[in-house]
Parts: sequence; C-alpha cells; structure tokens
Amino acid sequence: MIVVISGPGGVGKGTVASRLLDADDRLWLSRSWTTRQRRPGEAADAYVFVDRTAFDERVAAGGFWEWAEFLGNRYGTPRPGPGEVPDGHDVLLEIDVQGAEQVLALEPDALLVFLDAPSLEAQRARLVGRGDPPDAVERRMAKGAEERALAHRLGAVVVVNDDLERTLAELQGILAAARATTT
Repeated sequence: MIVVISGPGGVGKGTVASRLLDADDRLWLSRSWTTRQRRPGEAADAYVFVDRTAFDERVAAGGFWEWAEFLGNRYGTPRPGPGEVPDGHDVLLEIDVQGAEQVLALEPDALLVFLDAPSLEAQRARLVGRGDPPDAVERRMAKGAEERALAHRLGAVVVVNDDLERTLAELQGILAAARATTT
C-alpha cells in the first residue's frame, strides 16, 4: 500500500511522518528530493538536497513518482528501485497535495491523508517559528487554501494536527483500517 501524507506548509508533516515511522515498523519512507536550501536547524535527512542539474537528470530518467516546482524550488518523490522497499512494508510519502494528486493518478489505491493545522493562526505561527521569511509565509498561507480545496476534491482523509499524540493515534487507526481491507 502507498500512504500519502500531504498538507500545507507548517502543519507538521515532517514531525508526524517521522513519529509514525518510529511507531510502525511496516512503513518505509520514500525521502523526497528538493533543490531548495536546507533551513537553519533542519535535519540533514529531511530531504535529499540536490542541485537543479541532478534533479533534472532524475526527471529525464523517469525517476520520480511526482515532482513539481513550488515557490521557485523543485520537489520530487523518487520511485523506489527494485528490492528497495522491504517485503511486507507499505510505502510512506510525505509530499504536498499536488504531488498526492499525481501519485493518485498512477496509484489509484493509494491512501491519501491530508494533515492540517488546527487554525490558520497556528499554521502561520509554525511557519514563522521554523524560520520561513515573511514573504514565504504569506505565499504558503495563500497556497494552503488551494491545497485544502484540492485535498477535499481528491477525497483525502483529513486529520487535524492539534495534538501530536492524538494525531499519531488517529493515523495509526486509519492505517490499521486500510490494512484490514487490503489483506
């Protein structure tokens, strides 16, 4: 099964995905690539940070499930190579909702989860708190409305990240239910 966690910037996708991976040994993360610079304090393995040339070479080789340019930077989800995903594991993708739409077109049985902040104010505070510049915060906030509408059209399961432990428990329940229907 392919599990897609998407959501607007600042909703905690990275934190939630990391904790979910720690809690579920049947998940395998496909780490996204990006051409953007690493943020201050951001983990070195948050993405595969590459230059535009390396990214474009992977695109030309058909090496991404999805990719897009967002706010001047490219982001993409690499297709796993043969034998890369361990047997019995589900693939976890942490991507934006436009990428989720592309994955869904290729993998119609993918489980789409749209993670959202409890409020627009909370989203803005998270973006500022992680060091995004003011102009990027405003662009991400504006983009968030479009992303919410698209997630609704795609039929994504919406999970509000208002409390990390509650959010993780809800996601684990969603995964358990999805696994029960696919086995």
